[in-house]
Amino acid sequence: MEGNSVTGQRFKEMFDAGTAWLEKCVPEINAINVFPVPDGDTGTNMLLTMHSAMEAVHQNHDDDVSAIAETIAQGALMGARGNSGVILSQFWKGFAKGLDGNKQLSTKALARALSEASQAAYEGLVNPVEGTMLTVLYDSANAAKAAAKANPRNLIKTLDTAVEAAKGSVANTPNLLPVLREAGVVDAGGQGLYVLLEGALLYLKGETDTLKQRKPQLIPTSAPLALGITQMPAEVEVPYGYCINFLLEGQNLNPKKIKENLKKKGQSLVITGNNSKIKVHLHSFKPGEIIDYATNQGVLHQIKIDNMDDQYAEFIKMQRKRLPPLDTAIVAIAPGEGLFKVFKSLGATIIIPGGQTMNPSVRELLEAVNSAPSNNVILLPNNKNIIVAAFQVQPLTSKNVKVIPTKTIPQGISALLSFNYDMNLEKNASTMEEAMKMVKSIEITKSVRKSQINGMNIKKGEFIAVLDDKELLASGKKVKDVITNALDKAEVKNAELVSIYYGAETKPDEAEKIASEIQDEFSVEVETVQGGQPYYNYIISLE
Repeated sequence: MEGNSVTGQRFKEMFDAGTAWLEKCVPEINAINVFPVPDGDTGTNMLLTMHSAMEAVHQNHDDDVSAIAETIAQGALMGARGNSGVILSQFWKGFAKGLDGNKQLSTKALARALSEASQAAYEGLVNPVEGTMLTVLYDSANAAKAAAKANPRNLIKTLDTAVEAAKGSVANTPNLLPVLREAGVVDAGGQGLYVLLEGALLYLKGETDTLKQRKPQLIPTSAPLALGITQMPAEVEVPYGYCINFLLEGQNLNPKKIKENLKKKGQSLVITGNNSKIKVHLHSFKPGEIIDYATNQGVLHQIKIDNMDDQYAEFIKMQRKRLPPLDTAIVAIAPGEGLFKVFKSLGATIIIPGGQTMNPSVRELLEAVNSAPSNNVILLPNNKNIIVAAFQVQPLTSKNVKVIPTKTIPQGISALLSFNYDMNLEKNASTMEEAMKMVKSIEITKSVRKSQINGMNIKKGEFIAVLDDKELLASGKKVKDVITNALDKAEVKNAELVSIYYGAETKPDEAEKIASEIQDEFSVEVETVQGGQPYYNYIISLE
């Protein structure tokens, strides 16, 4: 720090540190979910958005803070994933605007940038909600403005005040959003923003030992908890970064110890072998760290490291090569091999692997749209956490893109069934939006923690049923009872067809038996489809 300001390169280092600080508590942030479902991804989306931002800015050696902030904003937009990632990218868009023309980050410039960041984040959403990341940013910006006025030459004091305000605001989110209060959690996006800013502050203050040796402390809710809930880290796969495979040979290897150590360094860990040979598969953002650890254990063979982002891009290109020109192309997002086949059979042109815990970035959505063999493209997110990112694509391409805001897989299928090649883009978009409203979606999964929602006391490990990704319908120990209860509450008696898409961990025989029992009990036509989706045992469509 030079005097009471920070250069562009120093500013970059601050948020490199902030990103690393955020990375340390991603599983804990993911676990902060209103519904106790196993697919929380707020922390993952924020981290991947920041990884994209910092990767972009590492190529910028300008020392003007305005140039650095602008590059971070561009990188964040292209890498934005999920609602939290898009809001974070809007934060950087506003922050860069507030720093426009500034060579260094001064106290006054920081306050102005946070204010612009807050405004941009609010303007980036159609229906902004208080008690979320937006409120945390607003409170932080207001605190910075007051601190800068009181201490115009103390940059650290101003940022410290802003971070403390963010901390208090996160704790207060349950008092602004009743659904958070009932679930006994704070807002996950607000928590992530606080951690990011706190990491930047610690670096600015020179507290590098804290950054290296400690972890961020999650903020407890200031509202009285409905239940005594302990937040547990969620085991969530991050399907990005590098896929690392190798064979480890040595004497007296300890597979159990090696597994425990590697679990801390990545995701999707698979280890097989004995005390002389161990085969390892792992996903990580830091392959060098994995290889360094492994070479200290023994001798490595058959080393294979693949960039999963490159694999994704190649997958999209392969789909594009086989496609003839179309009047209107359809790009859809789907999780699981079975659902991939369903959307392909119904006429989707390009399918993006994604969904729960796998929110594609704006860049990936844009690449798929630009690869589509048509200037007219319909985009089906099929997940509420992908919709905002999908809308970011429209101004980034010269193509005519219509986003159908499908929140669930059944909505996406219903919309796709109504597509008509004889109609133009506008008419199809209108028809598909109406069609998606004609279906109800019930998702069945297991609770990852004790919780209380809609007056129901939910135990960890119980099956739960969620309607249209917004209302908890039922919970219980037996999946069949939960499905039956949920169908009854969703008024299955008014449905003409019930479609059951069973997940990767569900046996076909179990799905067929449940389908038969539902058909007998409710006198409704039932079909089963192998969806292959992770985390959700069943996705049920009522038409």
